[in-house]
Amino acid sequence: MPEDNQVVCTSRVRIERQIDASNGKLVSEVNGEIEVECGVLVIRRIHAHYKLRAPDSQLETVERVHYLHADSCPVARSLKGAIAVSTSFELVA
Repeated sequence: MPEDNQVVCTSRVRIERQIDASNGKLVSEVNGEIEVECGVLVIRRIHAHYKLRAPDSQLETVERVHYLHADSCPVARSLKGAIAVSTSFELVA
């Protein structure tokens, strides 16, 4: 079952850019880097790597969406300034 933010992001990609991200065509791998500060675990960095099953002909559109998505993502906007968030993507067959 996808998290609520995955559904929102998937819907936004599909609706705004006409990229089909349904049925497992868009998956992400997310890693966080945690440090200890005064004896407390603190998340410092998060990296999300997206894998999208899409034809190479959509690469330009996917690049554009990837470049702009952080400004429309509620999670990225909420963490901005507090935790360094980076993203990358790849098209897969």
